[in-house]
Amino acid sequence: MKTWHRIVELSLAFFVIVMVSSVISLACSNNQTLKMQFKAQLDSLYEEYRFPGATAAYVLPDGTAEVVAVGFADIEREIPMAPESRMLAASIGKTFVGATLLDLAGDGLLALDDPVSKWLGDRPWFERLPNHGSITLRQLLNHTSGIPNHVESERFAQAFSDRWDDIDNPFAPEELIAFVLDEQPLFSAGKGWHYTDTGYLLLGLVIEKVTGRSWYDEVVIRFLNPLKLSRTEPSDQVDLPGLSAGYMAEDNAFGLPPKTISAPGRMVWSPRIEWSGGGFVSNSRDLAVWGKMLYEGQVMEHDYLDDLLASVPVVDTDSSTSYGLAVAVHIGGPFGPTYGHGGWIPGYTSSLRYYPEYDICIAFQINTDIGIVDHSEPVVEDMEKCLAEIVIVGARQDESGD
Repeated sequence: MKTWHRIVELSLAFFVIVMVSSVISLACSNNQTLKMQFKAQLDSLYEEYRFPGATAAYVLPDGTAEVVAVGFADIEREIPMAPESRMLAASIGKTFVGATLLDLAGDGLLALDDPVSKWLGDRPWFERLPNHGSITLRQLLNHTSGIPNHVESERFAQAFSDRWDDIDNPFAPEELIAFVLDEQPLFSAGKGWHYTDTGYLLLGLVIEKVTGRSWYDEVVIRFLNPLKLSRTEPSDQVDLPGLSAGYMAEDNAFGLPPKTISAPGRMVWSPRIEWSGGGFVSNSRDLAVWGKMLYEGQVMEHDYLDDLLASVPVVDTDSSTSYGLAVAVHIGGPFGPTYGHGGWIPGYTSSLRYYPEYDICIAFQINTDIGIVDHSEPVVEDMEKCLAEIVIVGARQDESGD
């Protein structure tokens, strides 16, 4: 009898091993199929819009992360775009600013409703800042401060056009803030909404005042190193290894050269000008991983999602889009709500979208802004929709076993 019991036990163990192996094999097969479909969709978008190159990545509910690439990182040198290729992430960097402020609040070092004057009131220019007496940190984060955006200033455009070839950095942060000093506020603080990079430069100064460290260092210490986002670094110098060439129109608004690099990884103008309005070079995989962890409440020890996602309407007449603390919230889309951020800087376009109903995050980067910055082609919108459709439908089929 003991022999038969042993045979039965071994048979059951073998059956379990076979079943587990089959499930793992099926999961691997499904993951590879999804990655191939994702790559095919990116190839199709490349053929349709003929951008120089792109990378795209997704992270599934179980944490599986995949990244694919298409086209060229440098057309003239015939360097293909690779999954690990990097680009300037532009305003997606604001998500790191927001996260840092939230973490500092969690540490008790500041409060989100602190008046900005508490931290920057001793600056000689502070009383010339629009709405200086009433704005709070939270209003800077959600763009309800009423402070104009220096990037939209004709004086800034002309000055950058004149000085872009100063590769050390044509403008320190406070020089950029100076473009809006003595301007009329766009509205009373908290009574409207207008996107402003200038507000995020002020937040960078606040981070440095509170911590005594550079805001870049604070992001590296709090997030990039612990989360092992190794392809993401401060874009605070012209030499950025692995940076793809960015391409823009000959007649771009700032009079910049139509190609962002003069040699592999070496920019012809300083990305430091962006500072805490963005400020990072990254790749699609890192962005997707960051987005999934950020919007699932995993990047800080304390609960922060309620504050992060407490959003205000962007347009009074459009209830489908709102803005939280460095996060755009869209509702009513084909795949439910999304949290994320877009990014544009001359030569580069990025997108980060998290789909909370599916626990899926998707990011992509394109090394051009031609047809995008002037909204003449729906490249970004199409890529967001088509890539999400592939991943979300694929994940549904995987769950159902189809």
